[in-house]
Amino acid sequence: MLMPAGPMTPAAARPRFTLDTNLLVYSVDLDAGPRHTAAAQIVRGAVRRDCWLTLQAVSEFYAAVTRRGYASPAEAAVTAADWLQTFPCAAVSAACIRAALADTEAGRASYWDALLVATAAEAGCRLILTEDLADGTTLGGVVIHNPFADGGGLTDRARLLLGL
Repeated sequence: MLMPAGPMTPAAARPRFTLDTNLLVYSVDLDAGPRHTAAAQIVRGAVRRDCWLTLQAVSEFYAAVTRRGYASPAEAAVTAADWLQTFPCAAVSAACIRAALADTEAGRASYWDALLVATAAEAGCRLILTEDLADGTTLGGVVIHNPFADGGGLTDRARLLLGL
């Protein structure tokens, strides 16, 4: 069940985290305005932190940006391949699928969101940056944080996490 998250303690200020597909997409969507700028800053900052990507998010990124015309298939493939080399990546396991099915059946999240979070949790991530889930809640032990402040810039929590 989604539960409110408490305030971040200094020791928990920089947990292992992951990025949802929407942030990866915004990072190349030049028409996304302040969200593009913030997402590009997040991806650049995440490289220097304990950030893992899920193979699901990288795959969804490729499908979304090529379908929407934000990047050619060749450009999207280069970006995806770069991230696969740059970030540790987590693959879906049978246990992740079981957890996602249970979370979906219980109404806690959509299947694909639940699967991404379960995969991140299995990789040791304790935080996901996304605007697609309820900010400040927890799913499967992973805290949900929308990194975009009003106006599209970064929240203070996202800046702290990324060391900005």
